[in-house]
This record gives sequence, structure tokens and C-alpha cells, in this order.
Amino acid sequence: MENLINLFVKSIFIENMVFAYFLGMCSYLAVSKSVKTAVGLGAAVIFVLAITLPVNYLLETKVLREGAMTWLGPQFADVDLSFLSFIMFIAVIASMVQLVEMIVEKFAPVLYTQLGIFLPLIAVNCAILGGSLFMQQKAFNNIAEATTYGVGSGIGWFLAIVGIAAIREKTRYSNVPAPLRGLGITFIITGLMGIAFMGFMGIKL
Repeated sequence: MENLINLFVKSIFIENMVFAYFLGMCSYLAVSKSVKTAVGLGAAVIFVLAITLPVNYLLETKVLREGAMTWLGPQFADVDLSFLSFIMFIAVIASMVQLVEMIVEKFAPVLYTQLGIFLPLIAVNCAILGGSLFMQQKAFNNIAEATTYGVGSGIGWFLAIVGIAAIREKTRYSNVPAPLRGLGITFIITGLMGIAFMGFMGIKL
């Protein structure tokens, strides 16, 4: 249990997808103009990461990895389908994003309109695929660790986009120099937030 809590905290603050790895920056910059849309997209990212990471973990450990299919019989011990990892991971992510898109369109049509093209683009959000590839790299011991990492990474991305959206709403009423208005000041704020999140590296886990 302690290991899962440590992994959860680490994935949110220390290994934040935006501020540590700068993944998912396209959606982060484009949809963070208002808190309302940022919350909607952030919640969708949490859902997709929470579902796709455990599913991709099972795919990795039960199908794709060399010797993973021994549960079908000893004759499959030498089968190695790891070269299909990217294709399978993206297929799972695209399926989950399609599900999210259908749910948002059904129950929150206004949010669906506000998010526009960036909702289906979650499928190609590098933070989502990055979560699965990090899961593969970290070689988690069980599905609970993969799920915890997925939820934590999603919450970390959620905090990042909601935080920058709240600040960008405030900057509309600030005296920002003309050359820095828009993306200029957003990049500066993102850098400062990244430096602030570096302070969490001092947490002893």
C-alpha cells in the first residue's frame, strides 16, 4: 500500500507529464484559455489514462512481451510480439477516446462544442501514449501499480492545465507587455510553474 501511495504522489508532482516531461503541450496550451474547458479536458485525460494503462499493462504482460503467452501453452514460450506495442497501445487509446467523446457529446454538449477538435485529439496526445510507454519502461509488478500510475499521471496533467487556465484568466486583466501577450506569457508562466514543481523533488518517498 505504501508503495502505491509513493507512486501516486510521484506521478502527480515529481514526474508530472507537463512540467517534468513536457508531454501533451499542444492541448495544454490550446485549451487552457478558460478554467471550464480545462477542467473538462483534464477530467477526460484522467479517465483515458486510468483505463488505458491497466489495459495496456495486461496487453504487455499477457500478449506482447516475449514469453508472455505461455499461459496458452508451452509452445508459445518463444513468441515475441513486442514489435506490436505501439500499434496496440494506440488502438486501445483511440478506442477509449472515442468512448469519452461519445459520453461528453451525450451528457455535456456545450463542453463538447467548446473543446472542439481537441477532444478527439486526446488520441494523439503524447501524454497519453507517454503514460503507456513509461509503464512499459518502469516494468510495474502488477496491474494495481499500472492503474495507480495512470490515475496519478492524469491528475498531474489535470492540475497543470487547470492551474495555467486559472492564471491565464487572471492575466487578461493584467498589464502584460504587448510582445508577450498570448502564448509568450503562457510559456513564461509554464516555465515558472515547472520550476515550482521541481521543488517537489525534495520529497522523500
